[in-house]
Amino acid sequence: MSYTKDDILRIAKEENVRFIRLQFTDLLGAIKNVEIPFSQLSKALDNKMMFDGSSIEGYVRIEESDMYLYPDLDTWVIFPWVTDIRVARLICDVYMPDGTPFAGDPRGILKRNLKEAEAMGFTEMMVGPEPEFFLFRTDEKGNPTEELNDQGGYFDLAPTDLGENCRRDIVITLEEMGFEIEASHHEVAPGQHEIDFKYANALQAADQIQTFKLVVRTIARQHGLHATFMPKPLFGMNGSGMHCHQSLFKEGTNAFYDESDEIGLSEIARYYMAGILKHARSMAAVTNPTVNSYKRLVPGYEAPVYVAWSASNRSPMVRIPASRGLSTRIELRNPDPTANPYLALAVMLRAGLDGIDRQLTLPKPIDRNIYIMTEDERIDEGIPSLPGDLKEALHDLLRDDIMITALGEHATAHFYELKEIEWDMYRTQVHQWERDQYMTLY
Repeated sequence: MSYTKDDILRIAKEENVRFIRLQFTDLLGAIKNVEIPFSQLSKALDNKMMFDGSSIEGYVRIEESDMYLYPDLDTWVIFPWVTDIRVARLICDVYMPDGTPFAGDPRGILKRNLKEAEAMGFTEMMVGPEPEFFLFRTDEKGNPTEELNDQGGYFDLAPTDLGENCRRDIVITLEEMGFEIEASHHEVAPGQHEIDFKYANALQAADQIQTFKLVVRTIARQHGLHATFMPKPLFGMNGSGMHCHQSLFKEGTNAFYDESDEIGLSEIARYYMAGILKHARSMAAVTNPTVNSYKRLVPGYEAPVYVAWSASNRSPMVRIPASRGLSTRIELRNPDPTANPYLALAVMLRAGLDGIDRQLTLPKPIDRNIYIMTEDERIDEGIPSLPGDLKEALHDLLRDDIMITALGEHATAHFYELKEIEWDMYRTQVHQWERDQYMTLY
C-alpha cells in the first residue's frame, strides 16, 4: 500500500500511535532501530532524523558517524501485537549528511543493483522466499533450551505438531501486517516449520523477510518458545534453508518464459541461471554467511551441496518448478535464513545479470540424484561443490570482481573483515566435541 506523509500523520493520530521505530539493517543482517515518540514523526518524515553510524556493524568510523534515516513511506505498519501502547514501524534507507546514499547500507546496495537491472531493460526482479525456522522451548528465565517443542515431521498435524498454534498466530499477525500467506506447515525435522508468503518485487521481498523474522520471534516468545533461524541447530537433523524463487520481468511480462521452448524457459532464463551457477561459490559467503551455514551444506540432509540445475529433481542447487507463464521461475536452494536478505538478493541478481550480459552457456541439466553419485561421477559430469566452510567461501568472494561490484568496495571490505573475525573466533575456540574426543584418549 502506498502512503503519503499526510496519510501517515493522520493514521498515527487516529490510531493513537505513541512511538515509531525507524528500522534499518546492518551488514550482518541484524535489524536495528531508532525509536521516536509521535511528536518527532513529522521530523522523521522530512528525512531529518540523525543517528550515530559508528555504532553499527560495518558502517563507518567514529569520525564519520553522523548519518540520516530516510523512511520508505510504503513500509508504514502498526505492530498488531502491541495493544496497550501503540507502536508503528517505518523501514529506512541510510544517507550521508551530504544527501548521498550510504555505500554500506544493505537496502541501498540492493536498490543500486535493481537499477542496473532496469538499465538492462528488466523492470522488476520478483522473489518468493521460503525461510525455515526451529522452535525450542524456553526455561523459567525465558532463555532458549535445546528441547524441541514437538517431534513432528513433514506436513504433520497436531497433536504431533505442537507448534501448530504458534504457527497459526504467526500467520494471523503477518496477515494483519499486510502479508499474503500462501501456506504454512511443519517441516522435515522435529520442531522445524515453514511459512510461505506470496512473491513480491525484490526490495519488498527483502523487507518482508526482515519483518517475518521479527514477527516469528515475537509471537514464539508469547508462546513460551524460542524461534531460531540458525541453519543447523542440531546435529543429525535437517537444517533450515531459505530457498529463493526468482524471475525477471519486462513491463509486466515474465522474461524467463518462452512457450516455444521444450521446458518453457527463455534464453534470458538460461543466461541468468548460467550466471548463478558461475558465481555460486563466490556468492556463498553472502547467501550462507555464518560458520554454522556450512554444517547444513553437507550431503545426506537434502541440502543443495552441488552446483548444478534440473527441472526434474531436487538434488541440484537450482531447480525449475513446474509452473509456467507468469509463474516461470528458478529456485535457488542453497541460501539460508542467516543471510542478509538485501545483500543476498543483490548478489543473486548481479550474478544472473552477468550471465545475461555475457550470454554465458548454461551447463546441461543433471536429472540424476546427485546425492547418490560418486565423486568420480560428479567430476565426469562437471559438477562442482559449494565451499566447505566460511573461510573457503570468503576466499572465493574476494576473487570475484562481479560480486565485489555487486556489494561495492565499502561493504565488501567491512563484510569480509567482520566474517574473518567470526571465523577466527570459531577456529580458536575449543569445542565440546574436541574434549569428548581427546580428553581421555591423550
